[in-house]
Amino acid sequence: MNNRRTFLKTVGATSVALGTLPHPVFARTAVNDPDGRILVLVQLAGGNDGLNTVIPFANDVYQKRRPSLALGKGATLGLTDELALHPQLSGLKEIYDEGALGIVQGVGYPNPNRSHFRSMDIWHTAKPGVADKRDGWLGRAFDAASKKLAGQVPAIALGTGRLPLGLVSTKFTVPTVRSLKDYQLQLAGNKAEQTTQRKQMRELVGSGTGGNSDLDFLRRTAATALDTSEKIQSVLEEYQPAQPYPQNGLGQRLQNVAQLITADLGARVYFVSLDGFDTHAEQAGAHNSLMTELSTALSAFYADLKAHGLSKRVTTATFSEFGRRVKENGSLGTDHGAAGPMFLMGDSVKAGLHGAHPSLTDLDQGDLKHHTDFRSIYTALLEDWLGWNAEAAVGGKFKKPRLFA
Repeated sequence: MNNRRTFLKTVGATSVALGTLPHPVFARTAVNDPDGRILVLVQLAGGNDGLNTVIPFANDVYQKRRPSLALGKGATLGLTDELALHPQLSGLKEIYDEGALGIVQGVGYPNPNRSHFRSMDIWHTAKPGVADKRDGWLGRAFDAASKKLAGQVPAIALGTGRLPLGLVSTKFTVPTVRSLKDYQLQLAGNKAEQTTQRKQMRELVGSGTGGNSDLDFLRRTAATALDTSEKIQSVLEEYQPAQPYPQNGLGQRLQNVAQLITADLGARVYFVSLDGFDTHAEQAGAHNSLMTELSTALSAFYADLKAHGLSKRVTTATFSEFGRRVKENGSLGTDHGAAGPMFLMGDSVKAGLHGAHPSLTDLDQGDLKHHTDFRSIYTALLEDWLGWNAEAAVGGKFKKPRLFA
């Protein structure tokens, strides 16, 4: 069996079965800092309608400008005498009432750009005035903290095959994983037959190749692939969620995040995305569904972390490239706007409302004016949560809101 042709066939099968070159992040069995804090970013791609997320239901302008889309007091989840959450955010409302959800209002940046691509780049690079996509804000943070992160993989992006710009670093390679189930060695046969196949593969890749450097490289690749498969299999078998996750895309991605966090793999940042927020037409139904997916997924994730004793170590933050305009359009939807809210979730978060709700009359070309620069939020997340210097990441010094208790 130990010949060149069989070896190449086995290595090829191993690599194809895994679907991607394995990353050493999954070979780690412990975290250098077991008490290290973790940040989970949830991107709401497309431009979430902040006015129908954190709703100024008592505002006459809101009701008049949105005759079809406006939601009243009786149809929302009250926060104050004037503000409420979307009715489908009941799971997040419970977390808010428990004291583990903060809502930062009116987040944006000067001279807002209403292009999806450009505005998303701005949020990912923290460079509103420069079209520079060489690295991302978190990538620069990783680089600045490289001594603290030595030997670690700082972040993992899940549910995507393309690395998000915000995680692009000059010193670290950040893996992307579509699904943990797909990131395993797929073998035919029953469990006993699969065990035999794994044993044969391990004997083969561990036998050496007679000094052939190319084959030695393939052997090491195959050995790492097998290690990866076994580590992922262990993660999936040992992990038990505290409650069932919703059967939607975001729920499954966040369950994967929880699996990796509970496995203590060492990553400090996790990134997932929920698409579909570009609601130009017939917004009501689509936004209801998105709010349901967001709330059910985040609430299941929080309950899971809490049951595993991790809810104080993990902060989850949502963001979107922009909000929507105050006035609804003629297609029962809303067009690209500017400022919007961010959610922060976790037992270490300073719960409640942060900042004032933007004015609905003092507008910037029909859009809400931002009260909080998103780079100040990034600064707080980096410095007050992860313990890293933020200046290189955000391109300067920004006054931080107090986001953590």
